[in-house]
Amino acid sequence: MAENTTINAAAYNSKGAKADAVALPSDLFDGTINMPVMHQAVKAFLANKRQGNAATKTRGFVIGGNQKPWKQKGTGRARQGSTRAPQWVGGGTVFGPTPRSYAQYVPRKVRALARKSAFNARARENAVIVIESFDIEAPKTSALLALLTALGIADRKVLILSDGVNHNLYMSGRNLPRTHVLPYSDVSTYHLLWSDVVLVEASAFGTKVTGDDADEATEDESGEAKPRKAAAKKAVKKSAAKKTGRKTVAKKTVAKKSTAKKAAAKKSAAKKKGK
Repeated sequence: MAENTTINAAAYNSKGAKADAVALPSDLFDGTINMPVMHQAVKAFLANKRQGNAATKTRGFVIGGNQKPWKQKGTGRARQGSTRAPQWVGGGTVFGPTPRSYAQYVPRKVRALARKSAFNARARENAVIVIESFDIEAPKTSALLALLTALGIADRKVLILSDGVNHNLYMSGRNLPRTHVLPYSDVSTYHLLWSDVVLVEASAFGTKVTGDDADEATEDESGEAKPRKAAAKKAVKKSAAKKTGRKTVAKKTVAKKSTAKKAAAKKSAAKKKGK
């Protein structure tokens, strides 16, 4: 039985800045490592990739050789029936390969256990990294390479698992010989064991990346905003209040000046009438 322990993984934001460690899902990362099952899954994966197109001709498929080379008796030579027999140059092949299927079937639960064991093997080596998201707006290899360099894994075999199909991410990584990009749902035991580092998008595990260096997140589970975001909102409100205060003061001064001018005009008119 596997021990019920929580396994943590290093986490980074979308720009490659360090964040708080993330607890990996306990239903997948429970410490189970089954070597025979992983061997069976990898062997079946490699066998299923074989096309099985190798073929040679037996004596029945080689053209020619229908006539008996010489008569059966009287020549002193060994009896021969066809020049396309296996012992003749240009003859048929004995027990040669023929097109066949190398497919192996592995039960679904066995495949799931092998995949789980491969994840646990990488997590035990601290080779599972969680990233907040892949913010790649257009296919660009240099952008992905810069992210891997910031994480310090550009020179290693990296398996990138995205939450669903990410076309820009796939196009950015397909030209990197040590990088393989897959949707999280399509990953196999072979790909996990091939890699040195597994870089997983946080939403694929259903987790969130938090920390001082992480990008500004939305509201917490309790409904309260992050302190940094709250401070920014207060600063915006203060600046807006100052602007409105200046406008009201300016309006009041203008109004006072206009009323004073009107009163002076009235007094001058009354004086003229009195004269």
